[in-house]
Parts: sequence; C-alpha cells; structure tokens
Amino acid sequence: MLRLGPCAAAAARCLPAGPRPGPLCLAGSRGSFARSRPPAGDCEPLSRQVGAAAGGERAPVLKTPKGTRDHAPAQAALRDRLLSAVVSCFKRHGAAAIDTPVLELRETLIGKYGEGTKLIYELQDQGGELLALRYDLTVPFARYLAMNKITNMKRYHVAKVYRRDNPATTRGRYREFYQCDFDIAGQFDPMIPDAECLKIVHEILTDLQLGDFVIKVNDRRILNGVFAICGVPESKFIPACCTVDKLDKMPWEEVRSEMVGEKGLSPEAADRIGEYVQLHGGLDLIERLLQDPKLSQNKLAKEGLGDMKLLFEYLTLFGITGKISFDLSLARGLDYYTGVIFEAVLLQQENEHVEEAVSVGSVAGGGRYDGLVGMFDPKGRKVPCVGVSIGIERIFSILEQRLEASGEKLRTTETQVLVATPQKHLLAARMKLISELWDAGIKVDIPREKLIDEIRRRLEP
Repeated sequence: MLRLGPCAAAAARCLPAGPRPGPLCLAGSRGSFARSRPPAGDCEPLSRQVGAAAGGERAPVLKTPKGTRDHAPAQAALRDRLLSAVVSCFKRHGAAAIDTPVLELRETLIGKYGEGTKLIYELQDQGGELLALRYDLTVPFARYLAMNKITNMKRYHVAKVYRRDNPATTRGRYREFYQCDFDIAGQFDPMIPDAECLKIVHEILTDLQLGDFVIKVNDRRILNGVFAICGVPESKFIPACCTVDKLDKMPWEEVRSEMVGEKGLSPEAADRIGEYVQLHGGLDLIERLLQDPKLSQNKLAKEGLGDMKLLFEYLTLFGITGKISFDLSLARGLDYYTGVIFEAVLLQQENEHVEEAVSVGSVAGGGRYDGLVGMFDPKGRKVPCVGVSIGIERIFSILEQRLEASGEKLRTTETQVLVATPQKHLLAARMKLISELWDAGIKVDIPREKLIDEIRRRLEP
C-alpha cells in the first residue's frame, strides 16, 4: 500500500505550467508524484491542515476539484450512449482504436500548442523526470507514430485530457474532459482524407439531432498568405493567427485593437487583414479569391485555395456542402496545423422543452498537421496527418439539459430479469435460479428486500 507522510500527502498535486516559485523537492514513496518545498519546517502548516482534515480540528469540505465533476448513474448512462454513437461512426469509417498514457514527457507537449501551452498541467516524479498531463490526443498520437515508425494508420481514441483553463461548466468547459478523436495518417490523394473527416463530423452531428449547425473550413496556408500580402512579418504570423481566431467571440474592432496594441501590427496591416478575414461563403468565394490580384500571387495562398476548391468538389459528392462555410476568420490557435482546418458550431437550439438556447460554442474541430510527426522523428521524416476531435463534454451539456427539462427518466441499468418469490423460505431456490440465468448470459439482478416485501404484500389475498 502506498503511504505518504502528512506533508507529502498534502503537497501531492498537479502543478500548472509557468514560473515555479522557489526550489522544489520530491516527497513521498515510490510511484508517487508529489512536490513540496524545503525545509521540513515549511511543511508544518500543511501537516496541521491534514490533521484537521483527518478529524483533528474540523471536518473536511467534500467537493470535487475546480473544473471537474462526478457523473451520477443517469449522467454516466447518457454519456455512454453519446460515446457509443460517436465510436460507432468512427468504426463505420474503418478506424482502429489505440490508447496512450495519460502522462507524457513534458518535452513532448511543450511548444506544440501556441498560447495553450500555459494551460498544461506539469508534474515531476521521484527520479526528477519532468512530466505533463496530456493536453489533447493529437500530439500523443504523433509521438506514437514516430516512436513506432508507423506511416499509415486510421485510428480513433476516446480518453480524458487535462487543461488548466477557466472552467465554465454550464457551457461544457472543464479542466478534465473527454475527447473523441479520429485521425488518418499516411499518403493519400489530396483532400480525400480531409473530406472524410468533414463527412464524419456531419454524420455525427446529424445523428445526434442537436439542431442546426455549420462546419467552418479554412486553410492555414491561405491565412498565412493573407498575412504576407498585408505586410505582417513572418515572425508574427502565429500571434496574428491567435488574434484572428477570436473573431467568433469578439467584434472586429476589438480584434483589430488587440492586433495593433498587443501583437505589434501596424494599423494599415490590420485594416488590410480585416478586408479578408471577415469574408465567408462557398465555392463562389474560392473562385473570387483565386482571381484576387494580390492573393493569387502568393504561393502558399494559391496552393491552399486550389486544395480548398478540390475539397468542395468532394464535399459536393458527399452531399454535405449545405452545411459547409468557407470562413477566412477561422484560425484554430494550435501551432501544429499546416493546411485545412475546420470547426463545427451549433447555430441554435430549438427544443420545446428548453426556453432559451444553450450556448456551448464549437462542438468539433480539427485539421491537417503534416509536420507534427516529423518533430518527434530523429531524422525529421514527416507523415501527412489529418484529424478531427468531437467535443463530447459540450454536446453532453446540451443533451443533459434537454433530458432534465423534459423530465424523461433514463434507464441506468441493463437488467433483463428480477427474480423474486412470495415466500421467504424459497431463498435457496431463488439463488440457484439466479446463478443459472447468469451462467446463460442473461442480465439478472437481485431485488432489494424492501422491494420483495412490497411484492409479497401486493400478492397477499
């Protein structure tokens, strides 16, 4: 059994990324991930807290950590149904399941998420190895491909990830939450895997009947081309990209102000960017931008627009272009995206049981990350990849509120048979019958004695 001293037990925790005040030492037994500050005297206040929590001074406050939650049986049953629907779609498209550790080396994750890096939880083991809780499932997948020298794979992965974010539980935003990822790695004809990922998003959101939605698509090459022709230095592409990504939450005037005041762009460059990133449409917009005298002269933008046109042709064959919008404001703030990017957004929630719309933001997102695997390969060998992540927690928050508003009761067990007898002396026969049913693969439960008494009472003449 793992035993920690009072100081170590109180100090065991995940530390967020960022500056660490003061020297840190490890505390605890083998296998623990605990950090405390020397000298030993500094642990006395913590020791008193632990003693109080153990019953010395006052009872502890029982609650889950900020940004986490328990799932009662009804909630767990609803989540299982949701996950089953998503996984069924992944399997229908030929994906195989994998699993990776919840812990990764710190160096594996740092530098892959742009501004999101500050949201990574960091840990340190007793040997001094720097670790981190996984931030998403994409970077661990790229590490897995590079480590095992895999060049072709279609996979799905359902697991929890961790972010030191400001939680908003009513909007389905937590610090611990599930992600459901589908990815295609390997060489394929251009835009076919990308189109399949968008088709999967369309299938899942349609099957779940969440209401009207739109899938926004863009290409990082087009966005970088816009920055280039607008006079933005290449060193500021990523900061500018992160700011543009806020256009779905902020008006253009505030985005422009941040570009100029915080990111160091000139007012003229910001104004020129605004002429492009506020555009959205379909194939007609792609054709118009291909004729743009400035954008068409940029190599990256021209490549991106050509692929976007091909993508729309495939999406037309799939019959889903009615839900697709080519939106130049879509940026996706993660550093590892290199090509097509996309994000699904619920437009409204129409439900007779819900008075107000449930605001949950995007419910799926992804894109192409052709350079990520090469970051982990000793020889820098790249593996083209594209994938999508379904926002399970945000979708769950919608379904949960609908269920509560409707008053519908969700069955939490799969019991097929309850075995009861009107006479108490038949207990042995009842137990034998239950065992035979279990052995036959039938789902049987033993009723509570209170329920059996109620059955007996009703059977009395």
